[in-house]
Parts: sequence; C-alpha cells; structure tokens
Amino acid sequence: MKTHILLIAAAACGLATLAAAPASATGRMTCNAGPQTGWRTQAQLVETLTRQGWQVRRTKIDGGCYEVYGTTPQGDRVEAYFHPVTLQQLLVSRRGEVIFRAPGH
Repeated sequence: MKTHILLIAAAACGLATLAAAPASATGRMTCNAGPQTGWRTQAQLVETLTRQGWQVRRTKIDGGCYEVYGTTPQGDRVEAYFHPVTLQQLLVSRRGEVIFRAPGH
C-alpha cells in the first residue's frame, strides 16, 4: 500500500513539474492570439520569411502559434515559433538548443 501511495505521489509531482515548465525548444510555445479570424495567414508568414532569406519546409499551428520548420538565412535548420497576428518571431531552436527567444516568451 505504501508503495502505491509513493508511486502516485511521484507521478503527481512529475506532472506538476511538466505543467509548470516554461515553453522551450522541446515543448510547446503558447500564443494568446485570439480568434483565428484575426490571424494573418500561413502563406503570408511563408512569404515574409522567404523574402528574409529563409527556406520554409513546413508550417503548422501549435499552441496557438505558427510553428515553422526550415532553414534560416544563416543556414541553420531550425524549428521556430511566430505569433499569428503580428508574425513576430518568438522562439527559434536548433536540435533542442534555443538560439533565439523573444523577451517575455
């Protein structure tokens, strides 16, 4: 019985730790962007990034943000998050290493 209680307590602590962890390169970034009717399109994001020298392989919605898989103008293959209303770059990571994080995110 004591073993079961300890296992349940350990599992609960682990879940609480995961829930309290900040967004990171291996986790989800969260955007409070409001309804999608106010968002700019993924095509607009791709066009903007392409003009900046990015090569975009894939985009999707994740955590209310736009998530992009691609290559930066510097040649880094990255996973990046952008705010869907402003298209502000929020987080860029390469193989789990954060190489850019916007202040406050």
